[in-house]
Amino acid sequence: MGPIPRIYVLIPAWNEEKSLPLVINGLPANWIKKVVVCDNGSTDQTAEVAKAAGAVVIHQPERGYGNACLAGMRYLEQLPSSEQPEIVVFIDGDFSDYPEELPKVVAPVLNDKMDLVIGSRMLGGMDADAMTMPQRFGNWLAPALIRLIYGYRFSDLGPFRAIRWEALKAMRMVDRNYGWTVEMQVKAAKMQLSCTEVPVQYRKRAAGQSKVSGTIKGTILAGWKIITTILKLVF
Repeated sequence: MGPIPRIYVLIPAWNEEKSLPLVINGLPANWIKKVVVCDNGSTDQTAEVAKAAGAVVIHQPERGYGNACLAGMRYLEQLPSSEQPEIVVFIDGDFSDYPEELPKVVAPVLNDKMDLVIGSRMLGGMDADAMTMPQRFGNWLAPALIRLIYGYRFSDLGPFRAIRWEALKAMRMVDRNYGWTVEMQVKAAKMQLSCTEVPVQYRKRAAGQSKVSGTIKGTILAGWKIITTILKLVF
């Protein structure tokens, strides 16, 4: 493998003051050009701890997972072309993923010319209580629909993922909430991008409450959003 290209890590975060430093400090610094935290209207010290850990903080007060990611993308697009990333890695701020596995997630992009790599929790080791049963069902159903419609095989909608910057820009992402991850995978299939998965570990969040599985309403809305996003993109 030659020199490591410009890899930027984008972390959407809402009220993750306790877990976010664990994520940022767990990332292999010699692999990363810059860490960008998209503070999604936090009411705690998320922005402050992110800055203290050396991250660039972008503020997006309009709530929504996709809104935070889109704000991060806008920041990257405004950089001079020579400073824009070649690869963008997405990871959540709750320390459910293992940030030290970043080299494994980006390896297929670097070595095999892949456009999109999903860190699959289904293929890796996942704590028994890390996901609820409705989450597991939705996480099975969405990839099954993508496989049925497009022939692309995914096992997971995991948030830990790496994508070529040019491919990400070409997707013209629009989802502002829970449909962000599945939108990316459906568009990758529609665009016939080179995609693969690598097994990653997954655990229960380090602190705070999940914005999706923490409430019945959040779980139902997330599941509904994922399914309707797939159908909307198909038709």
